[in-house]
Amino acid sequence: MEIALQNSSSVKKAENTVRLQGADLLKSYGQFLPKVSVSAGYTPLSVSRVYSNPASGSVLTTRNENVDLNLTTSLNLFNGFKDYASLQSAINLREASGFSLFRARQTIAYDVTQSYYQVLLDTELLKIARENLLSSQDQLQLTERQYEIGLKPVTDYYQQQAETANDELSVIRAENTLRSSTLELVRKLRIDHTEEVAVAEIPIDALTSLPSSVDPDSLVTLGLANRTDLQSAVFSTEAAKWDVTSASSQRYPTLDLAFSLNTLGYPYYETTAGTPHYPPLSDQLSDLLGYSLSITLNWTLFDGFLTRYNVEQAKVNYLNEELDTADLEHDIAIDIQLAVDNYSAAFTEIETAKQGLRAAEKAYETVKKKYDLGSAGFVEASTAKATLVSARSEYSQAIYNLALQKNILDFATGILTVE
Repeated sequence: MEIALQNSSSVKKAENTVRLQGADLLKSYGQFLPKVSVSAGYTPLSVSRVYSNPASGSVLTTRNENVDLNLTTSLNLFNGFKDYASLQSAINLREASGFSLFRARQTIAYDVTQSYYQVLLDTELLKIARENLLSSQDQLQLTERQYEIGLKPVTDYYQQQAETANDELSVIRAENTLRSSTLELVRKLRIDHTEEVAVAEIPIDALTSLPSSVDPDSLVTLGLANRTDLQSAVFSTEAAKWDVTSASSQRYPTLDLAFSLNTLGYPYYETTAGTPHYPPLSDQLSDLLGYSLSITLNWTLFDGFLTRYNVEQAKVNYLNEELDTADLEHDIAIDIQLAVDNYSAAFTEIETAKQGLRAAEKAYETVKKKYDLGSAGFVEASTAKATLVSARSEYSQAIYNLALQKNILDFATGILTVE
């Protein structure tokens, strides 16, 4: 799980979403602060011409160099609660993204655990197939010697050869299955597929010691309280509700307060009528300092029903979010109930498989002795052996199925650890 959580792209994407929502929240806070801008201009040469005496046609030419500085700040006093609604929406989306990140980590842990148990199961099935093949090979040597001395007919020898070949085929298939499940685990770990992967085994006792009884009602309550995807959906729904308020703000006027500070100076100034004398530039910038304070009211009386459309769009999105949240809550309850049923059934399967394995072992031992003594036929011995192999496989699958069902139950209730 540690390897997968470090390499998973879905977790990294969820972390990026959390980061973006944090920036969006900071932006929403910033809307309550005044906007400040500074501008400066420098004009190295400006030439203008005007008639100094239109009747005579004489022209006055002015050449100058100027520097101007401006400081402007504005503060929105009221905009129909848009900024407040946007802030509340950003807060809820920030919370939702955090819960989504945790659920993404749980999903990775769940997927990796499922693949891990599948590799262990396939490893166990491969061991059973190899042990069965060794048993068939030993039996083939024994049958060959018995045939040579006349204790077994040639048909038994050929049938044992065919059975051994089938067991070899079973080993090959089990090896391919294990290779496929291992590669699937490597895919989810996002590591180099050429690396040799050694998967540590889990003692069977650790799997069979899981609690045998669970209360579905308490688990449903636990799941509804702990499922972070449900909590994320609740916060997303609340954010969508505030988006309706934000869209409705366009129906109200906006009130802005603005303050501007500016100054101007002329390092160089001359005219054809005579060059005026200006104080030093630093004195000009301080002497010519001016400012203005203004309050502006803007109210859109008709915008072609654009606001109405935006409000309806926000309402529909909110209603859809509510429906999705309700569906998710219902699905969680169903998923937990199914997981509880499958988990309880897994214990019954283990007990049944254990009883079947005991019976198959005793039956095989009895039939094998009779076959070695010549009192049982090959078909009877082969059937007993196939039953034993099947019982061993069923028992192994029942054991790991319990572990898989426990993992599903923890994931469905939202208590799956990611550490």
